[in-house]
Amino acid sequence: MPDPISWEYAWPYITAALVGSYLLGAVPFGLLLTRLAGLGDVRQIGSGNIGATNVLRTGRKGLAAATLLLDGGKGAAAVLIAQHWGPDMALTAAFGAVIGHLFPVWLGFKGGKGVATTLGVLLTLSPALGSLCCLAWLVVAFLFRYSSLAALVAVGAAPLLSWFLLSDLQMVELTGALALLVWLRHHQNIRRLLTGQESKIGRKKD
Repeated sequence: MPDPISWEYAWPYITAALVGSYLLGAVPFGLLLTRLAGLGDVRQIGSGNIGATNVLRTGRKGLAAATLLLDGGKGAAAVLIAQHWGPDMALTAAFGAVIGHLFPVWLGFKGGKGVATTLGVLLTLSPALGSLCCLAWLVVAFLFRYSSLAALVAVGAAPLLSWFLLSDLQMVELTGALALLVWLRHHQNIRRLLTGQESKIGRKKD
């Protein structure tokens, strides 16, 4: 177990947690997997996103599933590593991992939409909270067939669930910040949802 942090000099630890988790979160698994599979640049098809939903548009369900698991896994890994230095470091790492996925330095700060990575960090920080958010995604996706709507509901519910389930102000603040970032990255999807032009799950994007 690492030495306890002297919070009088916590900034080196906070910086290390933030930078390390950012770099981990910035690994573009969707892009790497599709290139390794000989499918080219996934950013040139569908929505142009590097996440699992767009990888699914290649027709390779296995690659999409792997992308989903790896994008969630990198968020979980960042939190698990940082937890050794306490809960505050875990929250810092959770934020850094999602920021890394949204704005990866390797791709000119143009990354994914952060849903899988956000769910990964939530499941690790609080399995109960993360499970409820995943359940919200599944229910909305099943009923309405919109991946984007399911994502918006799942992450949007996280701050409310954090308050009622955990009564933890820091978790409310973190989940609120993550929800805001994910919603901002979905601004085009929101516009298409409002105009009835959003693609449904299982339907190829024109």
